[in-house]
Amino acid sequence: MDLLVSPSSVEEAKLSLAADIIDVKKPSEGSLGANFPWVISAIKDLTNKPVSAAIGDYEYRPGGAAQGAFGAASAGADYIKIGLMLKDESEAFEMIESVNKAVKWKYPEKTVVIAAYADFERIDTISPMDITKLVAKAGADVAMIDTAVKDGKRLFDFLDEKTLTEFTEANRKLGLKTALAGSLKFEDLDVLKRINPEIIGVRGMVCGGDRSAVIREELVQKAIAMVR
Repeated sequence: MDLLVSPSSVEEAKLSLAADIIDVKKPSEGSLGANFPWVISAIKDLTNKPVSAAIGDYEYRPGGAAQGAFGAASAGADYIKIGLMLKDESEAFEMIESVNKAVKWKYPEKTVVIAAYADFERIDTISPMDITKLVAKAGADVAMIDTAVKDGKRLFDFLDEKTLTEFTEANRKLGLKTALAGSLKFEDLDVLKRINPEIIGVRGMVCGGDRSAVIREELVQKAIAMVR
C-alpha cells in the first residue's frame, strides 16, 4: 500500500518527500483542484519518486478535461487524476475515455486515475461502485474514491469497510488498481491495511487535521511508518 501525500506548493513538497507518491494539487480549487503546470514541473525536479497531479473536479466537459490531462502529463506528472462531478454513465465513460486518450496518446507509460466520490448521494454524482467497469472499459489504470465536500466528514462516514473491500476486489478482478482518500485519519490506517488498496491519499492527516494548514514533515514520516 503506497502513501500518496498532496502538497500544494514546492515548499510543501519538500516536506513530503518521505511519501511514496507526491501528489500536486490546489486544495483551494476543490477536492481534486488543479495546480499550475510550472508547479508540477518544479516538484518533479525535486524527486525521483512518482509525481501525481490532480486536474480538477469535472462536470461533463470532455474536451477541457482532455486538455487538462495532457497539460499535466506534459508538465511531468506520472499519475494524472480527475474527479467525475457528473451522474450519467455514458457521459462519465466519455470523460474517462477522453482523459485516458489525451494522456496515452503521447505518454503511454503514464497512469490515469479516475475518481468518484464517497459522498455522491449528497452531491448527486455517479456512485463509485459504478465506475469500475467504465474505467476498465476505457483502458485507464486506477479507480479512486475521495470525498467531494471537505467539511470534516471522511471516507468512512459514507462507505464502510465491507463496501470498500468489495470496490477494491472488483477493481483487481478487472486489472485496475485502487486508490482511497477522503479526510483520512491516522486511526483509519489499520482498517485501510485490511482493505489493502494499492494507494491511499492524504493531506489533512499530515497537516495536523486541517487540510488548509501546512504539511508537517514529521507527520508524513509518521504516516509512512504506520503504512509500512
